Amino acid sequence: MNVRYFVSDVEKSIAFYRDTLGFELVVQWGPAFAIVSLDKANQLWLSGPGTSAATAAGEGVNLAGGWNRIVVPLHNLEANIAGLIEKGVTIRIGLVSGPGGKQVLIEDPDGNPIELFDPNLKM
Repeated sequence: MNVRYFVSDVEKSIAFYRDTLGFELVVQWGPAFAIVSLDKANQLWLSGPGTSAATAAGEGVNLAGGWNRIVVPLHNLEANIAGLIEKGVTIRIGLVSGPGGKQVLIEDPDGNPIELFDPNLKM
């Protein structure tokens, strides 16, 4: 499955996903669009203001942010939180524990939410 996030600066977004979360750049088409991935099967499409998707619905409709999100598995979540803060990552919701595991909700540079999820493997 592919997910599209609307971003204001594709280069800045590539750097964030690559350097902060370990994504790899799959392809980039100019300054307006790029695809990054953690595992080749699931891709994140980064659409800048110059893409057809960003302009198709009209100005202001395709804004970054909201609450829908991608989920990135990250073991040892608690140990990684300090490193995220040191990198200046915005934490929208701090560490929360539930029956399935632990999660932290962070934001990319445009305010798109990313859930970092550490599953509870004790079943």
